[in-house]
Amino acid sequence: MMQILFNGLVTGMLVALPALAVALTFSVLRFANFAIGAMITAGAYLVYTLNVVLGLPLIVSGILGAALAGALAAVIDLLVFRPLRDRSAVTLMVASIGVSFILENIVRFVAGNTPVGYDVALSRPWRWAGLRINVEQVQALVVCLLALLVVWVIFRRSRLGRAMRAIADNAPLAATRGVSRQQIVTVTWAMSGVLAALSGTLIGLDATIDPQMGWLYALPAFAAAILGGLTHPLAAIPGALVMGVLSEAATLVMPAHYRIMVAFVLMSLLLILRPAGLFGTRWLTR
Repeated sequence: MMQILFNGLVTGMLVALPALAVALTFSVLRFANFAIGAMITAGAYLVYTLNVVLGLPLIVSGILGAALAGALAAVIDLLVFRPLRDRSAVTLMVASIGVSFILENIVRFVAGNTPVGYDVALSRPWRWAGLRINVEQVQALVVCLLALLVVWVIFRRSRLGRAMRAIADNAPLAATRGVSRQQIVTVTWAMSGVLAALSGTLIGLDATIDPQMGWLYALPAFAAAILGGLTHPLAAIPGALVMGVLSEAATLVMPAHYRIMVAFVLMSLLLILRPAGLFGTRWLTR
């Protein structure tokens, strides 16, 4: 049971990064970014190119790849979403689906469909207190905790974070106080791209890299964001941890490849019973 809880914690951390990206985008722009899965995949392949093709160390490739993924997300906003800024949430959501298909097919065209992996040395798992701990799991926990800590500091302790919360609460009022909505939107997209790339890198370390890898984490990311409450982006983190533990615990009663069903069922129940999420609040409309 302790092994399942530990594996669930690691899975939850991997889901927390894209879930936070989904929640940040939704809180500022008020639409569901269905391109998050493709952004995970694109980020993983960017890091793969730097690591395997160009021969850079993985840690350097991860940092540079995350930065490039953030820039890519900002460019996507400039080319696709900024012209549609005043359209409905449904229009933006459909546009994000289109972006997802385009990114995925670009990856397929450039890299092919064959699964690949990073250039890292093989290592044996550790044994501690009856737990089987892989080096990749420890790396995932450390990187995820650092990334989430940085986002928390930015969101809660910085001027940028205050501006992001102001735009999320009331964009017109924030504009009257001198907050540039476009700058905040660009930064939000860049942060989402960085989080997605980090998640893709860690997923690629734990398994393999292929053009479909992001789709396996897109639905759990949405479920975790909804579980936490989309009105409070940082609530996606505990939501992701709950999702990770539940999905791993589900393997006790069903085959492992059905774990994705847990995310779908939980998200459906939440949308019916508590749409605002566990830590969210309802929006007031006038």
